[in-house]
Amino acid sequence: MTLVGIDDTDSRERGMCTTYAASRLAGAIRDAGGCVERVLLVRLNPAVEHKTRGNAALAVHTDLAADRARRLVEEVLEMAETDDPHTNPGAVVADCAPGAIPDAVADFAVDAVRTIQDPAAAKTLADAVGFARIERGNGRGLVGALAAAGAWEAFDDWTYEHIAYRERERWGTERDVDTESVFAAADAHYPAVWDTVDRASGYPVCVPRTPCPVLYGIRGDDPDACRQVAESIESEPVAESTTFVTNQGTDVHLQDAALGEVADARAFRVTGEVAAEPETREGGHVFVDLAADGTRLACAAFEPTKGFRDRVRALRVGDRITACGEVGDGTLKLEKFAVRELVTTERVTPTCPECGRSMSSAGRDQGYRCRDCSTHADGKAARTLARDLERGWYEVPPVARRHIAKPLARGGFDAPTHPER
Repeated sequence: MTLVGIDDTDSRERGMCTTYAASRLAGAIRDAGGCVERVLLVRLNPAVEHKTRGNAALAVHTDLAADRARRLVEEVLEMAETDDPHTNPGAVVADCAPGAIPDAVADFAVDAVRTIQDPAAAKTLADAVGFARIERGNGRGLVGALAAAGAWEAFDDWTYEHIAYRERERWGTERDVDTESVFAAADAHYPAVWDTVDRASGYPVCVPRTPCPVLYGIRGDDPDACRQVAESIESEPVAESTTFVTNQGTDVHLQDAALGEVADARAFRVTGEVAAEPETREGGHVFVDLAADGTRLACAAFEPTKGFRDRVRALRVGDRITACGEVGDGTLKLEKFAVRELVTTERVTPTCPECGRSMSSAGRDQGYRCRDCSTHADGKAARTLARDLERGWYEVPPVARRHIAKPLARGGFDAPTHPER
């Protein structure tokens, strides 16, 4: 077996897409007489500053000889948008089976999803384990290429994305995709296929808005269902398509931690009590503080998360929640949260049982009394609170979801779920 990893062929301004490069590589391998066992789409740390859109790296698993595969990789890298100085492609080629890679490479894959890795470390490791490496520019793409090479051994939760690509002459033009057919197909196959559309906004999430070759991408747990959705979409001609095995929708980027252990440029799952009333700030962003063991952490639901912000606004001091998201500038950017315990009562001035009016303070530590009826109460009364939240998980809508974040529709959570469609 031969294992190829590739990354960083695209540009924010000029387009391209590394999934397309991998799709073309897979096609070239087949044309050369090789068999492609699978093509992996690996989402890396979403906090990486220099990423393009989804920070994807790709791997191709094939039986083609490593030396022949390398020549094809070098040809495919010529597609990279290297006129953009921020595009620095990299690839690795390994003469081994995907499940037999060195442990150090699998560990590197995990680290690349959860931390920031240095290109120099990727080069050193690739040389140490005997992987051939190909690079352009500063070789930063070697980080993702090596991580993609180690991903199959590193992770065990996989989903699928079927990506359809545009004809070359249409790149950079407005996409012709019938929105009604997208919504109808999404309804027919939900929840096996998820994050295809956003019902609240009416937006077809599967259709990108960048100048890349992708026409649409259909994600889900069932590859056949993903392809069926794609076949049901009415659109401009599809030039080619590939079904990828991917770590999208798995939450593999999240690390369990105490509030005091979080750090910038990583993503965490933390638990604490709401320490202050949620605050809506300029721009419509909603902030709420969590506290645990003497540590406070600010959490934010930013404006693009739309109705999810109302879920955050509904929190009250004393609620206990688990919050998930990337940390930047000391603030956790909420992707989802779970209500563990809700405050269901509040202490209020007691009401006179005789006349129904609010009692007045009888003096410090002397309780309350009604001046008209002379009735007395020892302290404040408990009043039941009506809450707009229930126990369980809440998430951002599909239009705001990160590729790697696990949608509630997939199931497997530790409490009831309230999915967004």
